Amino acid sequence: MRRILITLAILVVCIATVSATWIFRGRQISLFIDRFGTVETASARINSITYEGSGTGGILHINDLALGLNDKNGPAPNIGSTKDGQLALAAGGKVFAFGPPRSEAENLAAVLPAGDDAFIRIRRSVLSWPTPFDLNFMTGHSPSWKRNLYYQVRWQKQNGAKLEMLWRYEQYFYSGDGWASGFMTREGSTGLIRVDIHP
Repeated sequence: MRRILITLAILVVCIATVSATWIFRGRQISLFIDRFGTVETASARINSITYEGSGTGGILHINDLALGLNDKNGPAPNIGSTKDGQLALAAGGKVFAFGPPRSEAENLAAVLPAGDDAFIRIRRSVLSWPTPFDLNFMTGHSPSWKRNLYYQVRWQKQNGAKLEMLWRYEQYFYSGDGWASGFMTREGSTGLIRVDIHP
């Protein structure tokens, strides 16, 4: 009987430890697991790209998504026009031209060259984490779970030039409503997290 009680006590302590770790370190655990794999939820060919901003920061509109370039802790690409008038992104001393400008566009926008292979993929974390201590005093409606959403742009031109951009945001789960359709930023840990240009 004593052995059963000791085993039960050890089991209770283990469950309590795992639960506390999941509640207090769930975000970090989820980010660690995301390094090895995420779940793809959508993939679409890029049909339109528009830039709204002053050259640094601003918003990059890809299809119907608005993705921010304002994260101070991430890469800071510049967007503008090349010498031959193409909409382009510059980062790390390299330039990637999206394509010739669309003349009717109010903001900087590009016509995608026919031979370009350009896709945007939306992925999510494998592991969500509970948020029992998140309180919203304004509305009283707080998320009970969170997970990371990833927006990945992969663009390859006919000449072999490649661009990869990756954004990470947080998605909230509300009891009764499910996963929110939008995404949220968390200072210092979300937003544009990677820009790679390969000539």
